[in-house]
Amino acid sequence: MKVITANVNGIRAAAKKGFFDWLARQGADVVCIQETKAQEHQLEAEHFYPHGYHCYYVDAEKKGYSGVAIYARKEPLKVIAKLGEGFEDMDAEGRFIQADFDTDMGKLSIVSLYLPSGSSKEERQQIKFSFMERFSERLKALRRKRSEFIICGDWNIVHKEIDIKNWKSNQKNSGCLPEERAWLDEVFGSLGFVDAFRVVNQASSQYTWWSNRGQAWSKNVGWRIDYQVITPRLKDRVKAVEIYKEERFSDHAPLIIEYEIKIQ
Repeated sequence: MKVITANVNGIRAAAKKGFFDWLARQGADVVCIQETKAQEHQLEAEHFYPHGYHCYYVDAEKKGYSGVAIYARKEPLKVIAKLGEGFEDMDAEGRFIQADFDTDMGKLSIVSLYLPSGSSKEERQQIKFSFMERFSERLKALRRKRSEFIICGDWNIVHKEIDIKNWKSNQKNSGCLPEERAWLDEVFGSLGFVDAFRVVNQASSQYTWWSNRGQAWSKNVGWRIDYQVITPRLKDRVKAVEIYKEERFSDHAPLIIEYEIKIQ
């Protein structure tokens, strides 16, 4: 099973840069997209509904903002388009969609998640902290379910020094704050989730986002903030990982992970 997650920073802009031509060649089973920046009624062209996929979009109420999507080759048993009670503010921003499948190892839920950014102003950073606190409780609840999870998306936080080029100079910047990284320590620690990419690839300079300022892309001055976060039983099923950088569709790069799992 091949799963791709990609923050496209505007799905219409990514389409013009060849994203859907590339996607058609990938043979992915599930594709998780973040930051569509569109209402579904604006996505009239056929390429926004790739041939061979069941496509599900969740829009933000605000036009041209946020939004997530999932494409799946096999029709999901169920699609959940909201985080629900306690997350009304985040659901209004279109930050979550979940598709449930039957697999050879039981029920599997795949999520496309777009965590808030706190970089624009302090108010948004406080909203981000609030989401993190609330989502911790949700993650605890997920671990109690008899189901496996792959939570794909732009988590907007680097985890460790290895995951960012300029470690020292970013300590006071959103996405690299000590409180944010400590939260990921908890996600990958006491909460029991696993960073699927690091199961296979322990190398440095493995980034998924680059600022549009200066020559960040050409000099590989990046951050690794896009993840596939998995439940522990899936750890031994991770077979191959790739950050695709041969073409550029967005300020993020697609993260591709292959699992030894069969969707039934």
